[in-house]
Amino acid sequence: KNSVKAMEKELVPCSLQGKEKATLKRSQIFQILGCKDLETKVIVVLGKAGMGKSILVQKICQDWSNGEFSQFEFVFLFDCKQISLPEKRYSLKYLLLEFFVKPQEGSKEIFEYILQNPAKVLLVFDGFEGLHDHENFPRCSASQPEKDLCSIKELLSGLIQKKILNGCTLLLTARPKDKVYQYVSKVDKTIEIVGFSPQQRELYITKYFEGLPYCDNALKLIKECEYLFSHCYSPVMCRFVCFLCETVLEIGDKSLPSTLTAVFLKFVQQKIIPMQTDVTAMQNQESLATLARIAWYLGEKHQSAMKSDLLPSKEVKEFALKYGFFLPFAFPRHSDSGEEEFGSTFSDFVIQNFLGALHLMLAEEIKDKSLTKYLSFPSKKKKTCNWLDLVPRFLAGLLFLQDDPYFCSLSNKDVKQSTKKQKTLLKYIRRLQINELCPERLLELLHCIYETQSNYLLQHVALRLKPDLSFLGAVLTPPDIHVLHSILKRSRKEFSLDLRNSSIDMQGLEDLVGLKNVASFRASLSDTVRLWKSLEQTKDYKLLRASTEKFVLDPFKAKTMKDVSDLSDLVEMQEKMINCVQDASGCSSYEIPAIKNLRKLEFALGPVCGLQGFLKLVEILAAFPSLQHLDLDALSENGIGDEGAKSLSEVFPTLTSLETLNLSQNKITDVGAEKLATALPCLSSLKTLSLYNNSICDFGAENLAKVLPAMASLRVLDVQYNKITGVGAQQLTDSLRKCPHIKNLVMWNPTIPYGVLEHLQQLDSRVTV
Repeated sequence: KNSVKAMEKELVPCSLQGKEKATLKRSQIFQILGCKDLETKVIVVLGKAGMGKSILVQKICQDWSNGEFSQFEFVFLFDCKQISLPEKRYSLKYLLLEFFVKPQEGSKEIFEYILQNPAKVLLVFDGFEGLHDHENFPRCSASQPEKDLCSIKELLSGLIQKKILNGCTLLLTARPKDKVYQYVSKVDKTIEIVGFSPQQRELYITKYFEGLPYCDNALKLIKECEYLFSHCYSPVMCRFVCFLCETVLEIGDKSLPSTLTAVFLKFVQQKIIPMQTDVTAMQNQESLATLARIAWYLGEKHQSAMKSDLLPSKEVKEFALKYGFFLPFAFPRHSDSGEEEFGSTFSDFVIQNFLGALHLMLAEEIKDKSLTKYLSFPSKKKKTCNWLDLVPRFLAGLLFLQDDPYFCSLSNKDVKQSTKKQKTLLKYIRRLQINELCPERLLELLHCIYETQSNYLLQHVALRLKPDLSFLGAVLTPPDIHVLHSILKRSRKEFSLDLRNSSIDMQGLEDLVGLKNVASFRASLSDTVRLWKSLEQTKDYKLLRASTEKFVLDPFKAKTMKDVSDLSDLVEMQEKMINCVQDASGCSSYEIPAIKNLRKLEFALGPVCGLQGFLKLVEILAAFPSLQHLDLDALSENGIGDEGAKSLSEVFPTLTSLETLNLSQNKITDVGAEKLATALPCLSSLKTLSLYNNSICDFGAENLAKVLPAMASLRVLDVQYNKITGVGAQQLTDSLRKCPHIKNLVMWNPTIPYGVLEHLQQLDSRVTV
């Protein structure tokens, strides 16, 4: 369990620049460093629903068929929602050579070859979340899993545990929140699909409308509707928006719906209305209501597919297939019966979510008072279902579209009942403790409120947001940024935003930082510097200066070499800023407030990069005039050693504000202690110096003792857990007599005899252990 938690902690959002640097080509997906050839390799592709995971694995198969990925002689692709659907049992042979593809001849020989050459086999399981629900993933208990029949979960478990076909390559796709690491003990590589950049969105839209007379108009129309354009970062959403835009332009309309709910309501209406008559209208309403109930029922069970013969009627099945809500698929023929079975799956996760929300609106058994449990905003409550995570947004939107003619055409619902449900939502949100919501739940609430387009609710939430809004570690997608921006803009409060590790894109950062009522913000250093460089290039000096005034850096913790490099870039940016400000205002000097006001700097790079990173950090320390606390004590031990101590001592004269210097656990010996001691009197404001758990002996203690009287501001010195003996301890204690300003000398060392230390404590009560 601990290893699972550790794995999940590693999957933290990173800066936009970090993601761009880690971008992979398809040809690099199967390159795994330090992996034994004889062991099964597990690669996980994560991505939100609709990001293109299925398209990616299909493209991999296509590339392989065209001669790429030649290390594999066999590639098998399985859609998990289909293979997990029937209550069937599989052997590995049946799964590969009956279910997937049935060779004309030589099945036995082919299977034996596969078993003997597992390294030449790639197994792709698309939609891994479709294989697990609320149950634990079972262990494979079959004695001969290659030949024995077992459930698909047990079979996959055997592959992951390397009991079956050890040495093959497994490629699993899953949604980020589906906790795939609870079921897969060891993952060799994790890849995330993050969706389209703004440029890629434009390219997709242009390609979609290529050759049509209204190609340019389409892109312009979609970009004008900023909320919908932000949703186009998701390939699936982009396709829906393009389809709707195409319909709108064909009938001569000049605007797109303003919310997702309105988009999908119109999408469904455009599918059904043009083809229905008065006779079929009622039947379509009934079929849609039935389909909506199925969408909700399957979603609650983490499913999107079912056997076709389980559909309640032929009319519903024909309706679902005719209008593209369902896609059909076939199961292989059973060898015993010879009958072919068919299944149906929702054509899209968004369609299933929209229909699920429609069910909550239409179902008579769901009373207005019980409706709020499906919104699940309070942070202590779990979401009803990750498979239905768009349902609350659609539900809130539908509650405020109940008088819409499109909605009325899809439903014969009693308007009074819908009005009651709307009032329930209003009352629920008025009572909600918005300030207590975690970032994810707050964003969910903002999306739901945005979908209502209710001025009252939008204003209500805007007025109740707390001034300090932290989205630290919460992934902010382009739609998240749009709704956050639109609601912050409505408030009269001043806000402080923490956007670190949120994967916010450049345009989103610029939009939020540019708001007049955002008084301060924290964000990834690299993304912030990149924004400033962009503003400098576009000569937007007004926003450049405003954003530098708002940026907050204190306190800063450097945990990687990149953090140190980013800090160096920030200092370098200040030089450019002087020129920019000089050009804009004639002022010849300018200090970025974040640099000027940095008071606490922690350094925790660990032993591998500790010295290298620290030497780079020392070069820029002088740029921080207000630095009061420099902490080099890390659990992983930085180990800057004597070289680092020497380098630091050389910049002491510039650190005039430093009050606390923590050099604990850094492998400093007498050599480093001597260098430090020589320069320590330059630290005119130093109050606390910690050299705890180093390798300082009596010579180092003697050098420290000599300079203590010259350190007029020092109050606490900690030299515990070094190699000082009674001799060095005596010298330090003697020096204390000349230092009335020092309040505490912490000096327990295993090399000092207890009697000596006790005697020194009696001589001077400031000596402590």
